[in-house]
Amino acid sequence: MTTLEAPDVKPQTRLAEVLTLQRTAFLRDGPPDLDERREDLKRLIAAIGEKADAIASAISADFGSRSSHETIVADVWPVVAGARNTVKQLRGWMKPRSVGVGIELLPGRGRILYQPLGVVGIISPWNYPFQLAVAPLVAALAAGNRVMLKPSELTPRTSEFLSEFLAKLFPEEKVATVLGGADVGAAFSSLPFDHLLYTGSTEIGRRVMRAAAENLTPVTLELGGKSPCIIAADANLAAACRSVAFGKLLNAGQTCIAPDYALVPKQMLADFVGGLEAAIRALYPTLRDNPDYTSIINARHYARIARLVDEARARGVRIVEINPGGEQLAPDARKFAPTLVIEPPADLAVMREEIFGPVLPILSYNTLDDAIAFVNARPRPLALYYFGVGTTDRDRVLARTTSGGAAVNETLLHVAAENLPFGGVGASGMGAYHGEAGFRTFSHAKSVFLQNRINATGLLHPPYGRAADFMRKFLLGR
Repeated sequence: MTTLEAPDVKPQTRLAEVLTLQRTAFLRDGPPDLDERREDLKRLIAAIGEKADAIASAISADFGSRSSHETIVADVWPVVAGARNTVKQLRGWMKPRSVGVGIELLPGRGRILYQPLGVVGIISPWNYPFQLAVAPLVAALAAGNRVMLKPSELTPRTSEFLSEFLAKLFPEEKVATVLGGADVGAAFSSLPFDHLLYTGSTEIGRRVMRAAAENLTPVTLELGGKSPCIIAADANLAAACRSVAFGKLLNAGQTCIAPDYALVPKQMLADFVGGLEAAIRALYPTLRDNPDYTSIINARHYARIARLVDEARARGVRIVEINPGGEQLAPDARKFAPTLVIEPPADLAVMREEIFGPVLPILSYNTLDDAIAFVNARPRPLALYYFGVGTTDRDRVLARTTSGGAAVNETLLHVAAENLPFGGVGASGMGAYHGEAGFRTFSHAKSVFLQNRINATGLLHPPYGRAADFMRKFLLGR
């Protein structure tokens, strides 16, 4: 564990010491073999199983109230499933790959070797504080790297747990957890890592990328944005409403891939609003004391979400607050009632900012092309959801929109499919991980050319004469 919160400790100095420790160990020991990597992951899997309840308790304490079931499903299980899949597939991922070199270079051969990059930095967020810290750690260790992890200061109990948990599993020269606030995060992102992965807001992502650029450190940015949900005219409306309600309200909407707004055919708007309200009431019949309904992380985020709704209400936009028990929700408990914002103007903050809360704007459209145009007029989202039965319209939406990932007739679950790369595009991020994509992200694909003892390389060397003329015609195909 590395803590940099004491006022007499300069973050950059201590961080540099840890980085030097890990880089020295990496160069001294060389890449870990398959058995070592697998054992590291198996030990991690076993420890997570033993500490699952402690993980859920720490996260719930940070949020004020968060369902232990929700934490197991959304924070713990994806890490365990991903690590198990990695243990199973790692031998094949590590295997050198033979590639052709072209007839002109025969009898030479090509090979790609996957090597660890060295020391990887991971900056993880608060909304899924275990999964989004440990899932990239799994990928980095699988690729044979050393790791420095900076978890969020907004979930201090979980970050402290992570620090102690990982320190018992790995020596500091292999995995080091750094605790501290924004100043430590800024110093962390300016270190000369061999790769840096950041998950969080687009605004902070820009700062991280600027800091990393000073060292030419390659970055993977997992950001967010406004993920659209398109309801087609032939959608199974009841099923769509259930899925959208689940995807929007898991973790009280504090999910980077949560549906951020819905686009609905004009003639189906009233039915969709009614169906969504019914689905939400079925999921959460009460709110105030319901352990299944998560609190907003802190007062600042609660106030921000309230301002989004208040601005829309002040502009005369129809607001549907869903509070099945008619309960008084005290602001200090930070339970924000699910809220639908019907047909908000595009200039409102609720349509410009990522909401990150249990508020869903709903807009109507005339044609599917109008919906596609609406999505394409905005920054590229991290996820896109489509609900519809027919394949023609589905394929048109998938082909004509660009998003980090997409799901059809479902929300959120694409992120749990380990063989699907997870990542953003444009304003929603760059690079990807999960499964083999994670292994590749944290590996260097070294190109190797293997020359045969008997070859025609001499024909390419000066002095040039008739042989060179022949080779020229051969190489250019004339």
